[in-house]
Amino acid sequence: MCGRYTLLADELEVLKEFELGQEIESFHPSYNVAPGQNVLAIINDGNGKRAGYLRWGLIPSWAEDEKIGYKMINARSETAHQKPSFKNLLTRKRCLIVADSFYEWKRVSNEKQPKRIQVKDRKLFGFAGLWDKWVQGDRTLFTCTILTTSANRFMEDIHDRMPVILPKSKEDEWLQPHKLKPGEAKEFLHSLADVPLSAYNISDYVNSAQNNDPLCVNPIV
Repeated sequence: MCGRYTLLADELEVLKEFELGQEIESFHPSYNVAPGQNVLAIINDGNGKRAGYLRWGLIPSWAEDEKIGYKMINARSETAHQKPSFKNLLTRKRCLIVADSFYEWKRVSNEKQPKRIQVKDRKLFGFAGLWDKWVQGDRTLFTCTILTTSANRFMEDIHDRMPVILPKSKEDEWLQPHKLKPGEAKEFLHSLADVPLSAYNISDYVNSAQNNDPLCVNPIV
């Protein structure tokens, strides 16, 4: 799964890396992005790419209760094309969720060791995500979920799942507004090459989503 991550870059770095032409309203970095928070995402609206904030935890447009979002922070890429909550979003509501590392907890004996995981050759990258618009009465929410996949060779020593990280060369293809069949989107995700990763141990200070400062990413021996 993917339940926490970081975005420490400044706005100019994000604009340059993802070739965005407009400023990002309310941009803010974070050492400890958690479900339920607003997260930076990129979509293609048909006129080009633009970035903005979505709430992390998908609320399908047809949902009666927004609390469902707390159960839908991730979507399994292997089965999303079959699930009512995700299959229609795969066709044309695809997004990138911007990050520069993510956290995972490795079980060691009876404890869990938190680790910070980065892409080796890129400071910034994007998770493959899906988004939706939910309206109930006078309330409108734009929400998202992060797609996950089985762990690659590097990650399998840490956890059996990992977020889908898009190679730089595939980001724009994922964002293209043309309609895909759900099965085509699944095949696209499973054709992606692995990205090289690195990891180091950090303190369990990161376990609390209330902690959001440099101590979250400080390495420990």
